[in-house]
Amino acid sequence: MTKIAISRRLLIGLTVAACASGAWAQSYPDRPITMVVPWGAGGGTDAVARMLASLMEKDLGQPVNVVNRTGGSGVVGHSAIATAAPDGYTIGMITVEITMMHHQKLTELNPTSYTPIALVNLDPAGFQVRADSPYKSMNDVLAAVKANPGKFKASGTGQGGIWHLALAGWLGDAKVDPASVPWVPSNGAAPGLQDLVAGGVEFVPCSLPEARSLIDAGKVRSLAVMAKSRSDLFPNVPTLKEATGSDWATGAWRGIAAPKGLPANIAARLEASVKKAYESAEYKNFMSQRGFGMLWGNSGEFASFMAKGDADMKKVMTAVGIAK
Repeated sequence: MTKIAISRRLLIGLTVAACASGAWAQSYPDRPITMVVPWGAGGGTDAVARMLASLMEKDLGQPVNVVNRTGGSGVVGHSAIATAAPDGYTIGMITVEITMMHHQKLTELNPTSYTPIALVNLDPAGFQVRADSPYKSMNDVLAAVKANPGKFKASGTGQGGIWHLALAGWLGDAKVDPASVPWVPSNGAAPGLQDLVAGGVEFVPCSLPEARSLIDAGKVRSLAVMAKSRSDLFPNVPTLKEATGSDWATGAWRGIAAPKGLPANIAARLEASVKKAYESAEYKNFMSQRGFGMLWGNSGEFASFMAKGDADMKKVMTAVGIAK
């Protein structure tokens, strides 16, 4: 066979392969998609995932079925997403815990274990005190903590949870030992806030949506939000930067991701679908009614966002002796 004939056959083969690849990409998705949620049904993450799934399936033309895979403080569900076939038919909603779990040696998974699709939500930490608390500002709190290390207690999540680390990060940024405010573990913000109202603890760092009912009832006051901008939910609450000059900002976030190695064209199709859902009136109304914060990040921005969060969490978890 001549060199010319070989070249022609090679060219034909490459053309056929390219056409097949293009046809495969254009046909995606041609069957139902599974969206894994690492947390329980009925919770905030589950609710956001189900809303997105219902909107995405209208755009993709295939069912997007939400499956809750709970256990191991989020490890089970995050693992199910990371270890699935990278074909676009298993995606998931990953959460802030992916920047925390590996520092505690609960798993080897970390933000780079996935193909990031999009960031869709951020609920910054607020700082709550009782309505009758003598502390009217974050500077009042800081002065009291410095003068009486160990006297005041805080709660709102388990030891090493996001709200615990939100407080520890702020104290560390203020050059105060995080151990100056002992942490009382709880099964979430709700019991922590009830303990606050009852007088069992003095402070509860948690998201403003979680504290909303007690703030509206006049039982709790929020002194600041640990974010770059004020909350639409409570625009009169200053940012931590405004209140104290601290640049520390953190919160609970949620985003869509897929297994690592997802083909670029499939990732782009999913990102476009998530963005369409995110920008819809249905999603905006849902998030507003629930009090959830909206924050968009495309795949590249989401990757950078997680990288910074991972570095922040490592620093704080090391400072409080949780990192292993």
